[in-house]
Amino acid sequence: MNLSVYFVTPHNPDDSLVLAALKGGASIIQLRDKTAPDELLIEQATRLNKIAQQYGIPLIINDRLNVALASGAAGLHMGQSDGDPVAMRKALGPDRILGLSIENEDQLAIAAALPEGTLDYIGCGPVRATLSKKNHATPIGLETMGRIARAAPFPCVGIGGVKLADIPRVKAEGCAGLAVVSAIASAEDPEAAARQLVEAWEAA
Repeated sequence: MNLSVYFVTPHNPDDSLVLAALKGGASIIQLRDKTAPDELLIEQATRLNKIAQQYGIPLIINDRLNVALASGAAGLHMGQSDGDPVAMRKALGPDRILGLSIENEDQLAIAAALPEGTLDYIGCGPVRATLSKKNHATPIGLETMGRIARAAPFPCVGIGGVKLADIPRVKAEGCAGLAVVSAIASAEDPEAAARQLVEAWEAA
């Protein structure tokens, strides 16, 4: 599983934005929408999953297990308040991807004690304050992100206000990738922005 450039969609994303990220080389896509009705999100996730499969890229659903299962998506990403990872793994089965947000080292210790095979990766942050997610946890900074990444028994992606210029540091701190929203979604040319991130990661 390649986590190097992990694109998390803004809420209510247009399909064309996801396609642009795929064309630009994003290695994994997370569909995140906290407000859309399940029926509409399942329809969109089903469409996007087919597109992502054409590129050989996993589509992950944020938070909503029923949407992940109904759409055939590659997996689920859950936050600290989204339920029990063991129960989520049981519902997903062994072959789908399961990720968990980690905000501090205490949460990492709990995650590390989960049965082997429960989690495939963690998202570590927020590194900085970000406008793309309301009510996020206190920013942890790159240094704490690195401590968590190095201590984690599974791959870690840095998330929360990380951008192109952070790539060398994020990679040097032991992360498997960086997760971005606005660095692609708010760019004038999202496809070019994704490609620039991919090239920078590979060169770092």
